[in-house]
Amino acid sequence: MTVLITRPAPDCYQLAEQLNATSISALAQPLLTLKAGDGLSSLLRQLNELTAGDYIIAVSHHAVTFAHDYLISQGAAWPKNVHYIAVGHKTAATLTKLSGQQVSSPAHRCDSEGLLALPELADMAGRNVLILRGNGGRELIHQALTARQAVVNYCETYQRCWLDLDGEKLIQQWQHQHVDTLVITSAEQLVFLTQKIPTQHLTWFFHCHLLVPSQRVAEQAATLGFVNISTVGSASNNALFTFLSNFS
Repeated sequence: MTVLITRPAPDCYQLAEQLNATSISALAQPLLTLKAGDGLSSLLRQLNELTAGDYIIAVSHHAVTFAHDYLISQGAAWPKNVHYIAVGHKTAATLTKLSGQQVSSPAHRCDSEGLLALPELADMAGRNVLILRGNGGRELIHQALTARQAVVNYCETYQRCWLDLDGEKLIQQWQHQHVDTLVITSAEQLVFLTQKIPTQHLTWFFHCHLLVPSQRVAEQAATLGFVNISTVGSASNNALFTFLSNFS
């Protein structure tokens, strides 16, 4: 088994190093870089507009870290009188550590649907919700909470910058190195990489064992054409490492 890890740096390199250290062959190939988002300039205003009992929802740990770094640079802190919710375990752990507040997250299904099933999000009439995210994504959360009569706003704390990759060259390299397992941690990255694969190599690509963090991404993968999909339940390196260690 040779594993290709496509998540952003430095996580992809850290996971590859962990796996190689236990004799599981792994390669790292980030698909994008991240930079501070245009929404950060309005973050303090948006936080100050929240009142007691309102909600902050973080959809990724990158959304949290970019927001926190900006708050520190402004001499500001996370508010203490609001509810904090995170999509996944890694995001929840990051938000708990950096905000110093209690954070709720789905116990099992770490995706938008799992988050929306949380009991604390059932009665949202009149509540303000600030969603911390990158540039785009998680529209279902906005739509569902708006339907529950919440007032929902985004703050795009970071921006994804897709790399200019040569799909033909990469496929040759990966096949030469006997890649047969892919780690892809978001639907956006899954679609981007699929679009980079030359048509004549799609059969090989779709028959690789694909590891994804959630049922939502698994469903997207099946729609694209993947035939061997495993849902890990988390996008964290620890969860991915544990799954691959047990699988190998």
